[in-house]
Amino acid sequence: MERRIGEIAITDHVDFDPRYPAYDFVPFERRERVVREAAERWGDHLAVRFGCELTYERQYERDIKDHLTRHRYDFTIGSVHMGPFSPYGTDRVATFVAGGPLDDVVRPYFDEVEAAARSGLFDTLGHLDFIKRYVHPHIEPSDFAARPDLYEPILRALVESGMGLEINTSGLRQSPGQTYPAAPIVALFRAMGGRHVNSGSDAHLADSFAFGLEDGYRVAGGAGFSDSCFDVGGHASPFHCQIGCAPNRRAARSL
Repeated sequence: MERRIGEIAITDHVDFDPRYPAYDFVPFERRERVVREAAERWGDHLAVRFGCELTYERQYERDIKDHLTRHRYDFTIGSVHMGPFSPYGTDRVATFVAGGPLDDVVRPYFDEVEAAARSGLFDTLGHLDFIKRYVHPHIEPSDFAARPDLYEPILRALVESGMGLEINTSGLRQSPGQTYPAAPIVALFRAMGGRHVNSGSDAHLADSFAFGLEDGYRVAGGAGFSDSCFDVGGHASPFHCQIGCAPNRRAARSL
């Protein structure tokens, strides 16, 4: 409220690989109860939505579909994360990146992200080029900026599936110093026919709550997104400062 935020979605992680930290970590019923209780408590001042950030991996797509069939969320984010044996791990990324062309370096990650976008399982795609955090300083954000063609298959998949694109502001407080993805890619998404965006701070700590959201809104506005609404159960409602109208798909800030 002090930050003039009128509506938020609480999006805890859910993993499907037993080696990931949020695998079977907190039961669905407990997560929903806590969020719904908060929504009731703060309802006069703040709309609190029950969301989820689901780790996407093609090998677990059937499990993800099953989870989303059995459990109802107001808002879902699909994100690709770095697994235990990822080539982007801090102890192996330098060797993996060394001497390789950018296409080969990003392919394991971007291929999985494209599959998540094409799946149509989620309301929005989380931190599209989060990989920038892991390959830095071996590969700079400017190297990604010089290759928008690498993003096009992912953006096209989002347009075709109807999923939205998250402008994740956590990169502003991390080494890349820019949103995931950066403003030119959001503009490219718009130019390719993208309709839905949301801005999220990806706050894992209280001090990071809502960090950079205004920057995220400026990126969205600069790309030409302007309308705002949140569709829950088929009923659109106003959404404070949200950029990107989604008449048939939920659009929310992921804090």
